[in-house]
Parts: sequence; structure tokens; C-alpha cells
Amino acid sequence: MAQLGDKQWYIVTCQSQHERKVADNLKKRIDSMGMQDYIFDVLVAEQEFPVLKDGLPTGKTKMKNLYPGYIFVQMIMTDSIWYNVRNAPGVTGIAGSAGGGQKPTPVPREEIEPVLKRMGKIDESMYEHYNVGDSVKVIHGPLEGTEGVILSIDKSTGACRVETVFFGRKTPVDVDFSEIERI
Repeated sequence: MAQLGDKQWYIVTCQSQHERKVADNLKKRIDSMGMQDYIFDVLVAEQEFPVLKDGLPTGKTKMKNLYPGYIFVQMIMTDSIWYNVRNAPGVTGIAGSAGGGQKPTPVPREEIEPVLKRMGKIDESMYEHYNVGDSVKVIHGPLEGTEGVILSIDKSTGACRVETVFFGRKTPVDVDFSEIERI
């Protein structure tokens, strides 16, 4: 079995609007070929959005892919895993591979973290990169776009208190850890 410290996130490319189907095919391939010790997660970055009619919400929602043509896969890159992923039905490639047998490069932590947070996938190691006093930006939710400074972080609940400025006054607000990103 491989070392867990070796697992990284990679971007798998496919045709736009086929992400869910390709992800399902890849998950089936993982099970049928016994790759569970090397491929840990397959993620299509989708969010639910309200359906609007004439600018007003209809009460219905639809899923929207945030990154059309891309699937995020957490895996340990070996020659056989690389071969099996890039040859899965619907996969057109793995981002970061320049060809000529060069293995793809993993997505850096600071680039994959906002994607994972939007999908509600919080990893304990993410907390290590945030401290009281850090400047952050709210990346989604009702306060999206708001910037502030971390006052406190509760790792057990995922709650963060961030001091921001509203109407010229410093105001502490409570946001979920998944809603912030360092700036």
C-alpha cells in the first residue's frame, strides 16, 4: 500500500457537460480495478443555484459546474494509476502533463483549497495555514467578497470570527471556515 502522504490533487480534463458521467466512469473503474488505495476522491465542482425567471427566483434550483471540462481527483500518482486514469472513458487528459511520458504536476494546496472549501470538503490540515490576525476574503455565502482579519477559529465547529468594516466601523462577523480564503 502507498504512503498516504504521497496523495495529491490533480485536474483531469474531459468534454464540457460530461463531467458527471466521466466522474462516474472513473469511480466505477476505481472499484472494478481495485485502485482504492491510490485514488481517494473524484470531485466535480458543482454548486446549486436558484433558477430565475424574469429576474425573480422560481423556488427551483439547478446544479452548475464551476469548472466546465474539469474533474478534480485526489490520488497517488504511479505509472499504472496515471495510465488507468488517462485512459478512463471520457477522459481527454490530465492537466500539467506536457506529453512525452512526463507525469502531470499536482495542483498546489493554495489553488485546490478554495475549490474544496466551496464543495464543503474541509481537511484538518487546512486549519494549519490559518492563524488569528491573517487577512482573509469571504469566497462564498451571504458575505461573499468581504475582506477582514481573523479574530478566532474554532476547529471543532468550523466557525471563524472575522473582523471586517461595515459602514466605516469595525464589525466582527461569524462565518464558516469553508467560506474564507487567505489573501
